[in-house]
Amino acid sequence: MATVATRRESDVRILPGRRYDNIFFSVMAGIILVLVAVGFARTYFLAGVFRAPLPALIIHIHGAAFTAWILLLITQTSFVSARRIDLHRKLGLAGFGLASLMLILGFLAATNALSRGVKPPQFPFDALTFYAIPLGDMSIFGVLIFSAYRARLNPAAHKRLIILGTIALMDAPTGRPPFTAITGGPHMDSLFCWILVLMLVGYDLWATRKLHKATIWGGLFLVIAQQLRVPIGMSGAWHSFASWVLTIAR
Repeated sequence: MATVATRRESDVRILPGRRYDNIFFSVMAGIILVLVAVGFARTYFLAGVFRAPLPALIIHIHGAAFTAWILLLITQTSFVSARRIDLHRKLGLAGFGLASLMLILGFLAATNALSRGVKPPQFPFDALTFYAIPLGDMSIFGVLIFSAYRARLNPAAHKRLIILGTIALMDAPTGRPPFTAITGGPHMDSLFCWILVLMLVGYDLWATRKLHKATIWGGLFLVIAQQLRVPIGMSGAWHSFASWVLTIAR
């Protein structure tokens, strides 16, 4: 028994991150909140939110739902830090319902933007190609959040997948001023997403001396899928699909 106790004490000393998980994931949620607040400040939050001059009602609903997701992330990490796992689990069910709604709203908002020919000024291709960016982000988000739901009984995997799924949405706020002054052009539009993924990788290596499987597979899926969006968007098959959607939307 003494040997077992000594090993456990040794494990705690070797793996200091076991004591800092709550702090790290709360900080990550806080950073994501700041990125969203700064990225959408000029056009949404400081413009009066519901009085903001957005082009369509669906964009208002979309913005409200995605803001609710970020606030939910902050609330859920706070519940875990306060050891209110019971509240975390109850609210988690509503959270996955919200995530499902976000997939629908994300598709509708992206299609509305396509019907208006919207694309970022620095994006070198047409709106049909750009349509692959938001739909790709929603697909990545959906896969990672569904994976997090399946891993809900594995806290270490669950919280990493939730963070990675939320990181997949960060292209939207960080693709706007003032962040574009840092990223420069469309080839670096995922820079902040990569930084957040690297922060998770660095924490894993410090906390457990190895990468968690959720970090490896979730992070690789996120990075690779992001890089495939534009090539897919430039394909003839995608243009045919986007044109068909555009015809229906109009």
